[in-house]
Amino acid sequence: MSQRVVLTGCGVVSSIGTGAEEFGAALRAGRSGARPITAFATEGFERTNGCEVVGFDPARWVRNQPLRELGRASQFAVAAARMAVEDAGLDVEVLQRSRTLVSVGTTDGESHDLDRLVQTDIAQGPEHFDPVLAARVPAGRLSAGIARELGLVDVEAVTIPTACAAGNYAIGYGFDAVRAGEVDFAFCGGADAMCRKTFAGFYRVGTIAPDRCQPFDSDRKGILTGEGAGILLLESLESALARGARIYAELLGYGLNCDAFHQVAPNEGSVAEAMRLALENAGVQPHEVDFISAHGTGTKANDVTEARAIRRVFGDHTPRTISIKSMLGHTMGAASGLGAIACALAIVNRMIPPTINHVKTDPECDVDCVPNNAIEADVRIVQNNGLAFGGNNAVVILGKYEEALA
Repeated sequence: MSQRVVLTGCGVVSSIGTGAEEFGAALRAGRSGARPITAFATEGFERTNGCEVVGFDPARWVRNQPLRELGRASQFAVAAARMAVEDAGLDVEVLQRSRTLVSVGTTDGESHDLDRLVQTDIAQGPEHFDPVLAARVPAGRLSAGIARELGLVDVEAVTIPTACAAGNYAIGYGFDAVRAGEVDFAFCGGADAMCRKTFAGFYRVGTIAPDRCQPFDSDRKGILTGEGAGILLLESLESALARGARIYAELLGYGLNCDAFHQVAPNEGSVAEAMRLALENAGVQPHEVDFISAHGTGTKANDVTEARAIRRVFGDHTPRTISIKSMLGHTMGAASGLGAIACALAIVNRMIPPTINHVKTDPECDVDCVPNNAIEADVRIVQNNGLAFGGNNAVVILGKYEEALA
């Protein structure tokens, strides 16, 4: 029999706040994480702003393995997972005796370290590679690092590389495992660290904004690259009630597809179909959705295509459609993991986060993006969109936990 799946722990590392409480306050305040990039050399680039995590001390969270064996993205993932455990009030010894899944999505893995290895290769040759950096590069370390840190034994640890939709893919994987009773707990979400490779790639295709990200705005000029991690701790409703856990939200369902339409361009019909699949899987009607946390990158193509796809599904009664990327940039594989946590916090805190930096809505987008200021709202059902290069689309539906239905 399928089980109801609930979110009981949130772990957040982002440019606008660390931990669920600080992240939630930043979302409500419409805080911006934009600042000059320091993670790599930006000489030669005219546009050098990003949404970098500052003041992050991995030693506060990474306690059971050498820090030097973890790249920056893995440090984010491990830190967020430990935050999720503590946020859930879960005893680590109980966790270690349980069947567990670790599912982490990523775009770049440890490309920050790969950048440094390539630089060494060009300057000195591969014989001068730092073996510690080389050992950190495999993307599997993002999930394996969590399992190792928490001492998990009966565990499946997977890293899902479906680019900027990977966080939602990972959440769907965890949702299925808990719902089917295959695991007791699932850590799922995404993590990425800023790297020169990805920044340069987006720069070359003309999608890096000069100083700020303005999703759905007539004057939008592109993305700001970001970094961080969003890890959700999922368990069955029965488990959460038995241990008296706080429940942020219930995971209702998800939808996935891959149209392989184009290397980078989104496909309107395919995006709409992913949303329909998610709503059907969740047993939710379009009119029941209170707001959509859009992929909302701030590029010309994405915002218009996503808005049109939303209208295909929701018609003339399109829910409010916001983009938290206006605040924390495009965190790549972490984006929809952080988006899902933002949705859960919106449900708990009875508010809809804003789309900041907004001046005038593009008529081709035609959505209420909750410009610049959060609004109070009785939020019950939220849709979280994740879209990616190669036509990978992943949509997750979260709902307010209704005690009367237990």
